[in-house]
Amino acid sequence: MSQPKPQLTPAPTISRRTIFAGAGTAGAIAAAATLLPGIEPAQLAAVEPLKPAPANGGGYSLSEHVRRYYKTTRV
Repeated sequence: MSQPKPQLTPAPTISRRTIFAGAGTAGAIAAAATLLPGIEPAQLAAVEPLKPAPANGGGYSLSEHVRRYYKTTRV
């Protein structure tokens, strides 16, 4: 009796499409990396200090953003 031959798995092949996609990705990453150090940090917006909560509760106040919301809900 003869023994069965072992199955050899073919070596994985890399297609041209995979190589070009990898090269394009590497190029895009390199371009982004050269641009990132030139980005300045965003300027912090001036923030109003928060008003302390009233001692007796009832901290609702009609602020500007609430007025804008009410304007958008009018029919």
